[in-house]
Amino acid sequence: MNENKQQQQQQQRKRRRRDDTDDSVRIADAEEDEKKVKTKGLNEIITSLILLEDHEKNDLEETEKANQDEKLQLEDNHTKRTRAMMDYYSKLQDFHKDAERVEGTRKRKAKANAFAATAMAIGAAAANGEDSVSGDKNAAVNDKPPAAGPQRRLWVKNRSKDWWDQCNSPDFPEEEFKKAFRMGKDTFDMICNELSSVVAKENTMLRDAVPVRQRVAVCIWRLATGEPLRLVSKKFGLGISTCHKLVLEVCSAIRNVLMPKYLRWPEEESVRRIKEEFESMSGIPNVVGSMYTTHIPIIAPKISVAAYFNRRHTERNQKTSYSITVQGVVDPRGVFTDVCIGYPGSMPDDQVLEKSTLFQRANAGFYQGVWIVGGSGYPLMDWVLVPYTQQHLTWTQHAFNEKIGEIQGIAKESFARLKGRWACLQKRTEVKLQDLPVVLGACCVLHNICELRNEDLDASMKFELVDDEMVPEIGLRSANAMKARDAIAHNLLHHNHAGTSFLS
Repeated sequence: MNENKQQQQQQQRKRRRRDDTDDSVRIADAEEDEKKVKTKGLNEIITSLILLEDHEKNDLEETEKANQDEKLQLEDNHTKRTRAMMDYYSKLQDFHKDAERVEGTRKRKAKANAFAATAMAIGAAAANGEDSVSGDKNAAVNDKPPAAGPQRRLWVKNRSKDWWDQCNSPDFPEEEFKKAFRMGKDTFDMICNELSSVVAKENTMLRDAVPVRQRVAVCIWRLATGEPLRLVSKKFGLGISTCHKLVLEVCSAIRNVLMPKYLRWPEEESVRRIKEEFESMSGIPNVVGSMYTTHIPIIAPKISVAAYFNRRHTERNQKTSYSITVQGVVDPRGVFTDVCIGYPGSMPDDQVLEKSTLFQRANAGFYQGVWIVGGSGYPLMDWVLVPYTQQHLTWTQHAFNEKIGEIQGIAKESFARLKGRWACLQKRTEVKLQDLPVVLGACCVLHNICELRNEDLDASMKFELVDDEMVPEIGLRSANAMKARDAIAHNLLHHNHAGTSFLS
C-alpha cells in the first residue's frame, strides 16, 4: 500500500513538472511572439520615417531647384530690361545732342542776322553823317568842323525796374529780401562775388550790359518762386527772352563754379565726423549718408512720353503726371554730398541707383566698409543698408526699421526743404527737358549754401513731400549684407539703442 501511494505521488509530481514546463514554454513562446510583433512594428516605423525623410528631402530639392530657376529667370529678365533701357537712353542722348546742335545752329544764324542788321544800320547812319558833313562844307557856313553827334544805340523798350531797385537798395529790409530770394543779403552777395568773373558782361556800343547782381537776382527769384517768365520780366524790367537766357546762364555758372566747392563727397576727416554723428543718433555704425529719390513734375515731352510717365503719381492724384528723378545723398545736416539728376519718372528707385555715378564708384570699391542708408525702394547691398520689408517682423527687426527710418528721414526732410525753398520744383516748369538737369543741379547747390550758412526756411514755405516707393524685384543682393544687417539689428536691441516706440 505504501509503495502504491509513493508511486502515485511520484507520478503526480512528474505530471506537475510537465505542466510547469509546458506553461514556461507557452509563456516563452508568447513573449517571443510579442517581441517579434514589437520588432516588426518598430521596423515599420523606422521604414516610414526613412521614407518621409526621403520624401521631404526630394521636396526640398525640388523647391530649391524651382527657386533657383525663378531667380535665374528674374535675373535674366532684369538683365534684358536693363539692356533695353540702356539702349533707349543712348538713343535719347543722341536725340538731345542732335536737338542741341540744331538749336545752336539756329541761334548762331539768328545772331549773325542781328549783327548784319546792326552793321547795315550803322553803315546807313555813317552815310547820312557824311552827306550832312559834305553839305555843310559846300555851304561854308563856318570854318569849324561840325560837333560829333550822339553814338547810335539799339532801341530798347522802357520797362520799370522799380521793384528790383527797391530790393537792391541798402535800406531794403533783410526779412523782405530773404522772403523774396530765400537767403539773406550776405549770402546773396557771396554768391554774386563767386560768380562775378563768369557771368559779368561788358557794355557795348548798342546797349549797357545787365549788372551781375541783377543777373543773379533774376535766376534766384525765378527758382525761388517758380513764377512764369512774363512775371519775372515785369519784376526786373527786362525782356522775357533775356530773363530766360539769364536763368540758364547763371544756373550753368553755379554748376561749373559753385558745385565743385559746395556739393561734393566729403574728405576723410569729414567722413569720420559724419559717421560719429549718425551713430550718436541711431546707434548704427559706419553710416556715411542718407539716400532718397524724389520726382520733379514736367510738361509731357514731345518724344519718349511713356518713359517719363509717372504711373504712381497719376493713380494717386487722378491726373496724368510726367516727371524726372533726382536721387540725393545727404549728411546729418541735410547737406547734399551726391546727386543724380534727370532719369525718367517711370524708372523705380533701384534702377535710378544702378544708373548713377554713385553705383559705379561703389562697384569700384569706393564705399567699402561703410553704409549709405536708403528706404524700401532700394535693394540691400554690401554698401546700401535698407529696412526689412517682409510682412511678419520680429521685435529686433521692428527696432532696426525704426532706427533706419530716423536716418532716412534726414534725407526726406532735406528734399522737403529743397522743394519748399525752390518752388520751381513743385510744379511743371517752362524749362526745356534737356536744360532741366542744369537748373535742378543749381537748386541743389544753392540749397547746400543756404544750409551751410544757416539760412532758416520760413514756416510758411514748408513742403509736404510725397513719393511712392516700390520694393525692387530683387531686394536682397548680398548674403554678407544680410548677415551684417541681422548683426546690427541684434546689437541695437540688446544694447538698448532700439527704443520701444515700435511696441505701441
